[in-house]
Amino acid sequence: MYQCTVTCSLYITQRSPLSYFYTIVLAFNCMQVLICRLIDRPLRPTMLNGFYHETQILSWVLSYDGLHSPDSLAVTAAGIAVALSEVPNSKTIAGVRVGLIGDKFIVNPTTKEMEDSELDLLLAGTDNAILMIEGYCDFLPEEKLLQAVAVGQEAVRAICNEVEALVKKCGKAKMLDAIKLPPPELYNHVEEISGDELVRALQIRDKIPRRKALLSLEGEVLTILTEKGYVSKDAALGGSETIPDIFEDEDEDEEVVVDGEVDEGDVHIKPSLRKSTPLFFSEVDVKLVFKEVTSKFLRRRIVEGGRRSDGRSPDEIRPINSKCGLLPRAHGSALFTRGETQSLAVVTLGDKQMAQRIDNLVGVDEWKRFYLQYTFPPSCVGEVGRNGAPSRREIGHGMLAERALEPILPSEDDFPYTVRVESTITESNGSSSMASVCGGCLALQDAGVPIKCSIVGIAMGMVLETEEFGGDGAPLILSDITGSEDASGDMDFKVAGNEDGVTAFQMDIKVSGITLPVMREALLQAKNGRKHIIAEMLKCSPPPSRTLSKYAPLIHIMKVKPEKVNLIIGSGGKKVKSIIEETGVDAIDTQEDGIVKITARDLASIEKSKAIITNLTMVPTIGDIYRNCEIKSIAPYGVFVEIAPGREGLCHISELSSNWLAKAEDVRTLYFPYYYFLICFYTCKNHVDKTFLFI
Repeated sequence: MYQCTVTCSLYITQRSPLSYFYTIVLAFNCMQVLICRLIDRPLRPTMLNGFYHETQILSWVLSYDGLHSPDSLAVTAAGIAVALSEVPNSKTIAGVRVGLIGDKFIVNPTTKEMEDSELDLLLAGTDNAILMIEGYCDFLPEEKLLQAVAVGQEAVRAICNEVEALVKKCGKAKMLDAIKLPPPELYNHVEEISGDELVRALQIRDKIPRRKALLSLEGEVLTILTEKGYVSKDAALGGSETIPDIFEDEDEDEEVVVDGEVDEGDVHIKPSLRKSTPLFFSEVDVKLVFKEVTSKFLRRRIVEGGRRSDGRSPDEIRPINSKCGLLPRAHGSALFTRGETQSLAVVTLGDKQMAQRIDNLVGVDEWKRFYLQYTFPPSCVGEVGRNGAPSRREIGHGMLAERALEPILPSEDDFPYTVRVESTITESNGSSSMASVCGGCLALQDAGVPIKCSIVGIAMGMVLETEEFGGDGAPLILSDITGSEDASGDMDFKVAGNEDGVTAFQMDIKVSGITLPVMREALLQAKNGRKHIIAEMLKCSPPPSRTLSKYAPLIHIMKVKPEKVNLIIGSGGKKVKSIIEETGVDAIDTQEDGIVKITARDLASIEKSKAIITNLTMVPTIGDIYRNCEIKSIAPYGVFVEIAPGREGLCHISELSSNWLAKAEDVRTLYFPYYYFLICFYTCKNHVDKTFLFI
């Protein structure tokens, strides 16, 4: 039985122009943002068109046992809250996590079990279809992945059946009367006015000219309908109605995106006040209908003509070009271009102090030695916008690319660096997160990181209802989708990996869901696409250097006895600070097991600090010879000799001469200075730092 409690509250406000809902997880780090997206994405496809009441879901973790991850519970709790509420949704959803230990799939495994799992899959759906999957694995074959999805779907079905029984007992009546759809006659008007021009506009291959043509045509449709008296010329002046536009949901930092990269169905209407008039059509209706008609014509062109807007066939990949070493001072860099999507990836290497600290529910500090940061500036889609904190979308896409690349990294023992990849999207028209995977892989190689193999990413799309456009009814799978195909299509399925298996995947559905056979077809087509992209990346010119940059820090690893670590640190860290200051190294990191890592910019500094640490921690053994040692002091019973900096040994008076000596000073005229001392034994009851020697 779970001892983890997640609660969700749902609030509905007055009628709003926002044809979407949103979730808020009461937490403040990127992990909770990612969970918020997991909750949000499967719920969107179940919301009925025409419901314009602003809807908010709040999710709290009230109790956590440290064993059961709350994210899958949060997805299910949100689905139950919507099902019980007045929100008119089409289906009840639930979510589960699936792990793979050995050959056994485990539903909702504990955090301890997940440590040994080869798969981390979170799946959400209804009783008969899959709406969202997100997962990470270590080159898992496609068939294994499909088996995991089948196990998860069965568990989701069982939960949904129980929820449906609960809804029958205490669910509220749905607000079906609140659904307001555009008048059916408007579709005929828009198609009649824009038909031929719309077909020509959708045949424009380049994104920016096509977008301008569509915006111009939309304005022309609105003008004609206004002249005919259907829409008021004062429609933009104050009131309760609004003008729609397509833009991405970036929480409160909203930016307009027209025909750009649409994220997981985050499409709603940009509010703009207008005067309320008793006319037949509103500007809101006209713009909504024009968007739907444009999607319809785009889908028809793909199905009937077998060609997409840029002239490609359904399984064709856009032209690929890649370059490495663009930034001479950076540790590693790569520019990856696929069609009109481009990622500039930069790799920086650092020591352990550069690792990223992560907060979690357990309260135990987590440090990441590899992290990828994804930036999507407004300029990459030809817009003006302010730059601020990373948006939900940037955090989500960055994590997807990071988890995709993680399996190919060497272990810390083989490569003791903290690795940071920064992917800046300089141009975007579809699947910039998968471009970040490709660019990041090349940049890692350019930085000299000994990765296990090359991996790439590809985004798959789908047109589901093909019979409407003269197809045979079978879903049409599209490879390497563009922004318009993402917005108008029924699926966004991102898959990263190599020819042998998958490392990361993320799927969002904009219809009522897909089945396993459709997913199998998409995975196999994605595999062929990855093979093509890997072959194209091998043509990278100039190619990655595959050697450590001369600007990268040097890290030397040495082993000392664990009990000697405190000698390196010193009281309050004074000794290690003095070594850093004296030698000019960047950092000295010590571990309880005796591992010492020295980070510096040059080899001379490392050698100097290494010598000091060796002398501090060395343990004299019988037979060791120390030459040119300095006599530090003379006592009546012998002399104290410095065999290493800060380490002295006692040479007893009986060992100073073969003749009898009354006091140690008497040997000066005979033997001093001595050139070397031989350790006889290492024991002294009165002074632990003294070593007995003889000449």
